Amino acid sequence: MVNPDIEIETLAEFDRVAARGSLSGYRIQSVNLLERTFALLSADTSDAVFLGCPMEPDASAKVRADGALVFPPVPDLPFDPYRGLLYTPDELFAGLAEGYEATPDAQAYAWFQETLADGDVFSSMLRSVHDDAVSDALDEHLAGTPVVGVMGGHAMARGSAAYRGAAELGRTLSRSGLTVATGGGPGAMEAANLGAYLAPAPDGALAEALELLAKAPSFAPSVSEWARAAFAVRERWPAGGDSVGIPTWFYGHEPPNAFAGQIAKYFANAVREDGLLARSTAGVVFLPGAAGTVQEIFDNATPNYYASRGEPAPMVLVDRVHWTEQLPAWPLLRALARGRAMESRIALVDSVDEVPAALAAMR
Repeated sequence: MVNPDIEIETLAEFDRVAARGSLSGYRIQSVNLLERTFALLSADTSDAVFLGCPMEPDASAKVRADGALVFPPVPDLPFDPYRGLLYTPDELFAGLAEGYEATPDAQAYAWFQETLADGDVFSSMLRSVHDDAVSDALDEHLAGTPVVGVMGGHAMARGSAAYRGAAELGRTLSRSGLTVATGGGPGAMEAANLGAYLAPAPDGALAEALELLAKAPSFAPSVSEWARAAFAVRERWPAGGDSVGIPTWFYGHEPPNAFAGQIAKYFANAVREDGLLARSTAGVVFLPGAAGTVQEIFDNATPNYYASRGEPAPMVLVDRVHWTEQLPAWPLLRALARGRAMESRIALVDSVDEVPAALAAMR
């Protein structure tokens, strides 16, 4: 296993290590080194790995001669496959003033659609490298952090009682010391990230934010207006709390929400789904949703059933009518759990107000 302490992901980290005279054995990820030629020429770079780091030709020749591996930047991509850090909302929505179509998020989705159609193995490799880099950054960000996943559908509209409840849940969980992680999209996912974002703010901030957001209740028909309303809330309360969103370009019609402090966006939905659930070590809350949420319930139930990740993580399903009558996932989940270690780690509650106590009882 590679020691994360040998990874260099910022120019400040590079300068600190290079000042010692040796970069031997380090992995430098996506750091612009065009103005660090002297440092590269002076330092020992044997056994180093440079991933997507721009550098002058003489510096590149020297580090290669030292025996370093150099993976050069890939031109004309709307994303960085070697990135060392997670995305931020500001990064993905840069250029929003010109419309969502101008943003890096929309451009990455367009590239994804184009390369899926042409079947180019090089594009497939770039997607895989990118997703692995994102997973590495996510693990580093969440190391030692108790994470609770909040799952739910994208159709939950701003201004609805259900959206308010999901936001209040995210705020409560965040204030209890847990890191909220969601699928990173609109609807219930956005609401939970919003609650976590406003956790440091006075209680009245949430009601005011909900009123502002209700002016653009859905990302359809205009992602631009939907996103601008979110950034207006962020501008009103700039010192937001942290949470994580883990969306995917596979569902390109669903933009990421702007309230997750850190965004781990993937091309491969299967990698994203499994990673989100596996990292929710403090439990997973399932709000009412449709096919995607049902899939997540049983994606999470399977390793709990086999105890393949150790002790089963708590699972709380919210809305008894939804999960027993409309989409009866609860009876099947309970039948699977009977007689196994996970039996005491599942719960069905009527409302989000009951979730914190249900999670606490299963820890």
